[in-house]
Amino acid sequence: MSPVVPADCVPPVPAEELRVRSADGLLLHVEIHGRPDAPTVVLAHGWTCSTAFWAPVIRQLADRYRVVAYDQRGHGRSEVPPSRARYSTRALADDLEAVVVRTVPAGERAVLAGHSMGGMTIMAGADRPAVADRTGAALLVSTGPDRLLAELRVLPDGLRHPGLRRLLHRRVLRSRLPLGPVGPVSRAALKYATMGSGSPAGRVHAAARVVHACPTVVRAEWAGVLDTLDVTAGLGRLVAPTAVIVGTDDRLTPPVHAHRIVAALPDPQGLLLLPGVGHMAPFERPTEVAAEIHRLAAAHLAAAQLPAADLAAADRPEVHLPTARSQSPIQHPTRTQGPTQTQGQSQHPTQTQSQRSVTA
Repeated sequence: MSPVVPADCVPPVPAEELRVRSADGLLLHVEIHGRPDAPTVVLAHGWTCSTAFWAPVIRQLADRYRVVAYDQRGHGRSEVPPSRARYSTRALADDLEAVVVRTVPAGERAVLAGHSMGGMTIMAGADRPAVADRTGAALLVSTGPDRLLAELRVLPDGLRHPGLRRLLHRRVLRSRLPLGPVGPVSRAALKYATMGSGSPAGRVHAAARVVHACPTVVRAEWAGVLDTLDVTAGLGRLVAPTAVIVGTDDRLTPPVHAHRIVAALPDPQGLLLLPGVGHMAPFERPTEVAAEIHRLAAAHLAAAQLPAADLAAADRPEVHLPTARSQSPIQHPTRTQGPTQTQGQSQHPTQTQSQRSVTA
């Protein structure tokens, strides 16, 4: 019998659905949730996911924001590219630009949040004037700008030869074998590779259903792009205030990427380390991800767009986690401030806290 999916992982019904045409004519599925008159948050999901991946975060934001979520090309209900040439970082940037131009009115700004490949999308599109002009702040979650295969930690640490590790990681990620139905073995494999060891069974099952819904060809083609991806140039042009989140147990984009990102950002707004959390931070710890989005919105969107109560709430230092029934059992997270860690320092704060590093 399959584990019960937590209520917050069930995708909410959008207030509006759009079909947005990208630069090459491909149609993207876009959902709009929340308050139509509120400030806008745009959510970009990662590799093998869909708008459903953002369900727990959308549910926490929809009462105070207009939340836009879209399916990356080939994922969810967006069209599948007809050729390999139409899978690229340029296509990711084109799609983001098309969605932002359609959903964020000229003269207004939004918070852009991207998870994994969604974060890479924001970096790739950072130099697009239409995107930059509509970006008030950005949040990069569990992502990296380059050297993705070199830094993967899916294979055991005992396999030390870097060339062999890259080869085996490449074969695993670019496999065209179908994932098949979600079952105990596939849930265990997904949990090991993408989630923290404390993730409840129901959340693992919900994440597996999202990942398994991705077409095999789409998964393989995007893996080919990620193999050689390098968006470091775009990262340096991401001038909007930008915060970063990473789980200490992220095997796909380990914390080393987050530290590099913070060091390269023109306007870094801090690094939030989530102890015991894997790659699926928006699924594993949606409350803290939503809190970071709200912190950025309160600080960097026009004050007139946010209710006074929301502005006051953003100033509170504590982060309130949901009950242990739906989340990892971390009881009292705290924010700590200090310089960003450098190579050679520990990347693993204590397992009872969330740690924030803020650059000067």
